[in-house]
Amino acid sequence: MQIRKPIYSAILLLFFTACSNSFLDLKPKGVLLEEQLYTNSGVNSLLISAYSLMDGQGAGNTSYHSSADNWVYGSVAADDAYKGTTSGDQPAISLIETYQILSDNDYFRGKWRAVYDGVARCNDVIHVLEKTPADEVADAERTRITAEARFLRGHYHFEAKKMWNHVPYIDDKTYNPEDPESTKVPNTEDIWPKIQEDLKFAFDNLPPRQLQPGRATKWAAAALLAKAYLFQQKYTEAKALLDQIVTQGGYSLVERYADNFRAATNNNIESILEVEHSVNDGAPNGENGNNGATLNYPYGGPTTCCGFFQPSQNLVNAFKTDLNGLPMLDTFNDADVTNDQGIESKDPFTPYAGQLDPRLDWTVGRRGIPYLDHGLHPGKAWIRDQPYAGPYSPKKHMFYKADIGSATFTNNARQNANNYRMIRYSHVLLWLAECEIEVGSLERARELVNMIRQRASNPAGFVKMPDGTNAANYVIGLYTTPWADKALARKAVRFEERLEFGMEGHRFFDLVRWGIAQQVLNTYVDKEKLKRTYKSVAVFKPENIYYPIPLQEIVNSAKNGQPTLTQNQGY
Repeated sequence: MQIRKPIYSAILLLFFTACSNSFLDLKPKGVLLEEQLYTNSGVNSLLISAYSLMDGQGAGNTSYHSSADNWVYGSVAADDAYKGTTSGDQPAISLIETYQILSDNDYFRGKWRAVYDGVARCNDVIHVLEKTPADEVADAERTRITAEARFLRGHYHFEAKKMWNHVPYIDDKTYNPEDPESTKVPNTEDIWPKIQEDLKFAFDNLPPRQLQPGRATKWAAAALLAKAYLFQQKYTEAKALLDQIVTQGGYSLVERYADNFRAATNNNIESILEVEHSVNDGAPNGENGNNGATLNYPYGGPTTCCGFFQPSQNLVNAFKTDLNGLPMLDTFNDADVTNDQGIESKDPFTPYAGQLDPRLDWTVGRRGIPYLDHGLHPGKAWIRDQPYAGPYSPKKHMFYKADIGSATFTNNARQNANNYRMIRYSHVLLWLAECEIEVGSLERARELVNMIRQRASNPAGFVKMPDGTNAANYVIGLYTTPWADKALARKAVRFEERLEFGMEGHRFFDLVRWGIAQQVLNTYVDKEKLKRTYKSVAVFKPENIYYPIPLQEIVNSAKNGQPTLTQNQGY
């Protein structure tokens, strides 16, 4: 032992001496180290990475689960759309559509992963920016980058809040890159105040316009913050911001409603916040080209896949107008707009001859009406399973034939550069109309709604047949009688929002924030059961206004053997 002690001590001395030598402190190869990002280009690259998840793509295999337009959660789960395709295709969506909602549905986990990966990327930007030398990023740019990162962080948390309500807020102070347990925080706190703080910082520090389209601006932050207030029924606070956008923002409605849904008119004068898509840009498989909507095209004709996301008969019926060209607020669903259900494409069919709001045929593809510039929609030949999924096709995200090659991915036209307009000026006008009804002037609300309807009534924006005539009997009028009934005015504004934003993923969340989801959706289902037998099991329950916290995320949240996330009631 006396001989071995010196040897053991010598080994220890050699070990500690060696550990102090820098030649053994090797940097891993093929790995980007954080300190390599402490540059202007490094910080900005991280910021672009945070933006890149706005389309929901890049957080694992979550493309359909986390599409920016929320077509599953916002439209199929509401009264705007059916899942489409066939009964056995993507059954997880069928369960959401029929309110058989379980916490192990992989769609919910896909959406969770996308938004919280986005949150993490925003926090990475702020962390790295704090360590980046002043000579790399000047003060003004530093403030702008922080504001953009906080805008995005507010956006991603907003997406989580409206999906699940009880969610954790993870900011740069909570998140510690060296502690994987740091993000395991409870979801017991209402996170609206923190969302508001981030968006308010962005509003105060971002410029009104950016040189690059797609970047957050002062007015995008104002609009998203106003929307957050609307979700909390804080109409006075929302109105103040929306008024500023109207008077100072410099936005206006485009002349033609359809110009909000074409790649050639991306980032127009009406656009406040768009999710940017691009193609033929070097990205593998065209993954930057609206990959989240890749299932949502006709099963025949311009594409061969995949027949999902088919408009509901209820939505189509909502576009009927009365003798004055006004919506049938209470009776629209009493009788159906004529459809070609059960009629072969080779057999005769006469489209509906009654009066219609012209926005219908920019929202829905239906037989006998031009499907953009792809020719007349032939009906059943383009529908994968008409008895199951109905006779209509989605349209707003569809590419034009004239844009194939220039605005579509070379190997798959379903991957295209048609941006998703997340917030348009028309949103601002109708949100402001909501506020005017609650805390302002009913007459001002009527004026705002009429601005939207006036644009829709522009004959230059009607769908035309090949011979130049109107494709349908389009009759749309203005509200000419002063509004004196608050409840009726409220109903008119909400109905207008459905018409203006149909199939854009907002409907379910609007019904929830208005507090009428259970009433509206059970009324919808009761009649739909007569058309789509698979809906016979659908019952919308009070707990369904929010989705369940993904089961796997609750398991993953365990800290010291106990989960930090609590499941929503009823699941």
